[in-house]
Amino acid sequence: MVKVIKEKFVVIGKEGSTSDGDGFIQKLWYDADSHFSEIAHLAKRDAKGSIVGIWGAMSDSSRSFKPWEDGFRKGLYLAGVECDDHAEAPDGWTKWIVPGYEYMVAENHKGAFEKIIRQMSEDGISLAGAVHDYTDPATGKSYLYFPIREV
Repeated sequence: MVKVIKEKFVVIGKEGSTSDGDGFIQKLWYDADSHFSEIAHLAKRDAKGSIVGIWGAMSDSSRSFKPWEDGFRKGLYLAGVECDDHAEAPDGWTKWIVPGYEYMVAENHKGAFEKIIRQMSEDGISLAGAVHDYTDPATGKSYLYFPIREV
């Protein structure tokens, strides 16, 4: 696990809620992926022209980026791509401005979320906000971003 500081950033994607029922995250990703051409031009890119990041951004239901409620069982999810700050979401898409945090980052695998939450608790570290999924388009690897301090 590594610590990184990430300043506020913009994600434009498809928003859903745990109240949408089982499988809602997979449905959001299907919707976002199948309509990606509508926002591809808004995606933030590196010097080589590659997309910087794919995010499964999360927030409590008040959209204040607090951790999911009810033991991490209730909240909002945004399946999308990191975009330039000035980008505006087209119809049918949602724009979130995720606050800047210092994050503990770990590769995502089965059981990783629970293991890291348990370790943080044992170490006396609490979440400063909602945990996010990040996929590195260059490698296809998935990571969990655990915010520990707002910046």
